[in-house]
Amino acid sequence: MMRELVVEADGGSRGNPGPAGYGAVVLDPVTGETLAEAAEYIGTATNNVAEYRGLIAGLRAAHAIDPTARVRVRMDSKLVVEQMSGRWKIKHPDMRPLAAEAKTVFPAGQVAYQWIPRERNKQADRLANEAMDAGAKGGQWQPRTPAVTAAAPGTGAATVTAPAVAPAGAHRAAPRAADEAEAAGDVLGEPAAPPVGWALPADLGAPATLVLLRHGETALTPQKRFSGSGGTDPELSPAGRRQAERVATALAARGTIQAIVSSPLRRCRETAETVAARLGLDVRIEDGLRETDFGAWEGLTFAEVRERHPADLDAWLKSAKAAPTGGESFAAVARRVGVARDKLIARYAGKTVLVVTHVTPVKTLVRLALGAPPESLFRMELAAASLSAVAYYADGNASLRLLNDTSHLR
Repeated sequence: MMRELVVEADGGSRGNPGPAGYGAVVLDPVTGETLAEAAEYIGTATNNVAEYRGLIAGLRAAHAIDPTARVRVRMDSKLVVEQMSGRWKIKHPDMRPLAAEAKTVFPAGQVAYQWIPRERNKQADRLANEAMDAGAKGGQWQPRTPAVTAAAPGTGAATVTAPAVAPAGAHRAAPRAADEAEAAGDVLGEPAAPPVGWALPADLGAPATLVLLRHGETALTPQKRFSGSGGTDPELSPAGRRQAERVATALAARGTIQAIVSSPLRRCRETAETVAARLGLDVRIEDGLRETDFGAWEGLTFAEVRERHPADLDAWLKSAKAAPTGGESFAAVARRVGVARDKLIARYAGKTVLVVTHVTPVKTLVRLALGAPPESLFRMELAAASLSAVAYYADGNASLRLLNDTSHLR
């Protein structure tokens, strides 16, 4: 399975042209972990040149991590994103060689470009400003820890390192009139000829990423009792509330969640609301994410079901179409979860969404993403308050990115 990386890049010029620098960061798209940083003071240059230099450094840093990875570049420069995506022509002579250089880092088709608002590009912006601050003092940006050089030999002090801290003050000049004119010319003039044949880039855009959070513990969880949508709808236990706080802290530190959707059941809503309060987001309820209705099995342990409903249990273990007495089959759950998934993918295209739900819906989403048979549901373990993640692409493909991560609870 091809690895995915996110590159966020930025550049700035105090004068435009003036003292300039760039910053770039490589992120894990699921966990939000910073994998590498790069920054450099580049002397006198324009905003756009600095932005392109940041892009190149970010791509090289990603290539140093995994040259076979699929890379999603996120920048707040509409000009760079549109030009590198092939939708706008590159007319400025200073930018043509930089764009050509950026295209040589990864093979065509491995890199996709996405515009993001400036407020979502703060880490790269901070690095660019740190580089310009260092240049103003007659030096170069230095990483906080030992590093690996990502720039090509002789191109400067761009460096890949562990995350830096303490953001510098933001200083970026407004775009020059010439820059704005170039952008306008790219929009209004003759469109760039689209690539043909095998050269056509697979620019599918950013996927819709569903970060799947199983709710925190209830009083029934440690007793391993069936607790579906047809039972008592228990609240979180004290342990479950602590788990919700821990996952909220972890997700706030990662900073990648853009929306929160929850099952209507109380244990999920309470978990989702704890995270939402930390992230400053609202919670949207999706009924299709509710747990299986276990009918007559609600509140029972597996051993108790074996004793009281042996025929039910045998059939259930053999076929996804079998349901507990008065309950719901896994096949029925898969149908409604699939509908809910499709609604979320359409509503949150290109975004990262926290989906707070239950064991069966999470396992079902993972199974469907992998194209695995129904019996695979019995071969997955999902702890309370664990995180899993699936990315959904515009061509219909899905990629399992994470399964049963509980590192935030330890």
